Amino acid sequence: MTVEEQVEAIVKALEDRKGVDVKVYDVRGKSSLADFFVVATGSAAPHLKALIAESQSVMKDAGVMSYRTSGDPESGWIVVDYVDIVVHVFSPEARAYYALEKLWA
Repeated sequence: MTVEEQVEAIVKALEDRKGVDVKVYDVRGKSSLADFFVVATGSAAPHLKALIAESQSVMKDAGVMSYRTSGDPESGWIVVDYVDIVVHVFSPEARAYYALEKLWA
């Protein structure tokens, strides 16, 4: 599975779990951290947890394990690092506060 196919699978998983405003940023050549950032919003802590769980399940089924997961649903921000792809799931308030879109748009 190519990295682009992995991104598509993550986006589909997030959208299937009703993630809001799912965006993909191709940061190849702009960041040494990853090739893609995927950003989504969840409505509340349990929703954030469900979004991350679904994306991890899809990636595990594809044979890709996360390198690291950080954050807590209660904090409003969870990040999962797949090395080439970094997934950020935010509460609406945290997404507005951190405004990653301004960095990578």
